[in-house]
Amino acid sequence: MKESRRAHRMRRHYGRMHRTGGLNLVSLMDIFTILVFFLMVNSSDVKVMQNTADVPLPKSTADKQAEESLIVQVVGEAVLVQGREVARLSGIEAGDITVGGLAEELAYRRSRGGDVPEKGHEVTIMAGRDTDYRLLRKIMQTCIDEDYRQVRLAVESAVEVANG
Repeated sequence: MKESRRAHRMRRHYGRMHRTGGLNLVSLMDIFTILVFFLMVNSSDVKVMQNTADVPLPKSTADKQAEESLIVQVVGEAVLVQGREVARLSGIEAGDITVGGLAEELAYRRSRGGDVPEKGHEVTIMAGRDTDYRLLRKIMQTCIDEDYRQVRLAVESAVEVANG
């Protein structure tokens, strides 16, 4: 028997309304893409310097954020540049003004970097609070002699918390 037009229309309408819903993946992918870009852009504001547990940094109330630069570390009996050992503290003589291995490494990195800026290259020195000042002065003098004139000392933030 032939179905009436009204019955056919009602069956079609019922089938459309009770069909399982589909998921539109295009708009979902667009949302996640925007979210990824948002997180990438906003996460770059955080500046964290790599610190080892071997270097107890001095505490300071400095407000400036750390900037990306070449890092010279004094760890135990070694002087490291970006994590690579360049000199031993036992090899530094008392009469020396500069640190030999450190000077060679800084000269190599300066030659790879191109032209020297007017103010000089930037370097951050990470030394423990118990490091001898004479040694620290030799390291700073070596950096200055090799055109790394913007010398910064890494410190740990000592934020004062008010009770109450």
